[in-house]
Amino acid sequence: MSPSPTSPGTPRTLEHRSEDQGGPKLSVVIPMYNEERNIPALFKRLMPICGALEISWEVVCVDDGSRDGTARLVRAEQALHPQLVLVQFARNFGQHAAVTAGFAHARGEWIITLDADLQNPPEEIPNLVKCFSDGYDLINTFRVGRQDTWFRKRASKVTNQLVRRISGIHLSDFGCMLRGYSREITQAMVNCREYKTFIPALASLFARRPIEIGVSHAARAEGVSNYSLLKLLSLQLDLITSFSVYPLRLLFLVGTVLAACGIFLGTLLLVMRFCYGAHWAADGTLTVLGILMIFTGAQFFAFGLVGEYIGRIFQQVRLREPFIVHSVERPGETTRHPRVEMP
Repeated sequence: MSPSPTSPGTPRTLEHRSEDQGGPKLSVVIPMYNEERNIPALFKRLMPICGALEISWEVVCVDDGSRDGTARLVRAEQALHPQLVLVQFARNFGQHAAVTAGFAHARGEWIITLDADLQNPPEEIPNLVKCFSDGYDLINTFRVGRQDTWFRKRASKVTNQLVRRISGIHLSDFGCMLRGYSREITQAMVNCREYKTFIPALASLFARRPIEIGVSHAARAEGVSNYSLLKLLSLQLDLITSFSVYPLRLLFLVGTVLAACGIFLGTLLLVMRFCYGAHWAADGTLTVLGILMIFTGAQFFAFGLVGEYIGRIFQQVRLREPFIVHSVERPGETTRHPRVEMP
């Protein structure tokens, strides 16, 4: 979700201006995909909260290729609130691409990300603003009283523990969307030419003074989540392979253990074969088949994991643009020519 096209090796820039230069102090970035049913309630709650802040603000809505009336409702709200910015994609590119585009077009010194489904209440925004005022540059959050199914909460807990152990990044809740980032951190992330990174984890690498706070959580107001189980698994795989070589080290350990077992078994069978003869080993047929299955299974496991890393390298060197912005609409200023964007 960023301004003009960039050639390989060319640093990307953000559409950022400080408050002293006429830009807002706070930008709220909201990725949206088919959220027509949630948008009226979202703006009804969000606008009074932002209006009560004693700082200037804007709301950057990124329409991730919605097929319903999401963009139409945002434009209607723009007539009432000139602080609204609409970034519209040519098609659906995914939530993380939408957040990155929001970072690229946000002009605030402080940037807060928020889901459109109201599961993270907008009423928590003043708490994040206070943390910014206290000098923190990254506000991570964890969901308190999470309103999800037992399976989803349990799976999230197990996944968070696994990711912390593998990546070495210690966040309580990797899946909470409501977070705060300083302008310097978002600029560093937008300038990263990295394929399918994980934004909260990447931000932790750039933060100088992070903090983690609890935020309330509510059931989804309308509709169903756009994150299926398959997408959630894919997201966790992106996180693990983007920030750790632990899977490769685990593969080496597993391979070492299997190799040791294979040598021991082979030696044992060889000794038993000479001690008890070919009849005891069923002429060697089942023995060979068993050993072959063990090593074939290990090889396929290794090929799959190594293939994931090779695929990431392949995507990285191609530098294919992960999304295209169709238009950027601000009150009195609309850019409708498609522009190629980098993450």
